[in-house]
Amino acid sequence: MGTTITLNNSASMPLVGLGTWKSKPGQVENAVKVALNEGYRHIDCAAVYGNEKEVGSALKDAFASGLRREDVFITSKLWNTKHKSEDVRPACEKTLKDLGLDYLDLYLIHWPTSFKPGDELFPRDDTGNLIFADIPLMETWSAMEKLVDDGLVKAIGVSNFNARQIEEISKVARVPISVNQVESHPYLTQKKLIEFCSSKNIAVTAFSPLGSPDRPWAKLGEPSLLEDPKIKAIASKYGKSPAQLVIRYQAQRGVVVIPKSITPARIKANIDIFDFELSPEDVVDIESFDRGWRACLPTVEIDGKIVPRDGHHPQYPFHDEF
Repeated sequence: MGTTITLNNSASMPLVGLGTWKSKPGQVENAVKVALNEGYRHIDCAAVYGNEKEVGSALKDAFASGLRREDVFITSKLWNTKHKSEDVRPACEKTLKDLGLDYLDLYLIHWPTSFKPGDELFPRDDTGNLIFADIPLMETWSAMEKLVDDGLVKAIGVSNFNARQIEEISKVARVPISVNQVESHPYLTQKKLIEFCSSKNIAVTAFSPLGSPDRPWAKLGEPSLLEDPKIKAIASKYGKSPAQLVIRYQAQRGVVVIPKSITPARIKANIDIFDFELSPEDVVDIESFDRGWRACLPTVEIDGKIVPRDGHHPQYPFHDEF
């Protein structure tokens, strides 16, 4: 098995990248430096993570030390408040400036759900509720296509989109969707969505492949993927950690995977997954753990019930089966 996949724009995308979500300022710069030193050639970023300047600082040092820009695949994402056509290019230019880059290898629409345009990341009304907008997906996509035309980005894609939303764009897109980045791990295998994307020649990236154990909203009693005795048992057969097992599971099925860590030993271990192969039986076993469980689902409490925060947005992606 190789260590990269080829996108529909013919670019090579490394199967394992470093995720930077939840990496705090003061930590992410070192994490990126360690990752690049350990052989990572794929860094996943987003404007909303609030740490792109620090990522940029690490990249600047790496390039000054002889690493070539063309050898590192860098992804970023357009935030929900920047979906209007006139806001797309300025948002991308800000990301490029923060990262210290001339172009991105991949730029994604972070969510299909648009918020009220502006510079407030989470615009709220007087009662504390998010203020949504209903900006057509194709308006945003057409502006993304212009970024490719103008050389600001090499490929464009989506994140957290369902099959119906991908179909809506694909029918009329001038530049095809290259990637759909979605949450995926053994508790949420996304098999049907991945098969659909594959039929459209769209690659899939798995975020939170470790089940996002450090998510700030974790509650007692929720599943802990890396502590699952069944996952641990399979991992021990290969002399690998549970994290290495679930990363290998994604890469082996051709899904790009972006584990996040700020710990040097874990960053090193997370890319050390190309020296073993899961048996077909173990893959079937791992996929049997699927329970449709999302670690990364923004929720709110309404009338004593926990409900999806964006559930009544017209472009909320998770009402559909996939």
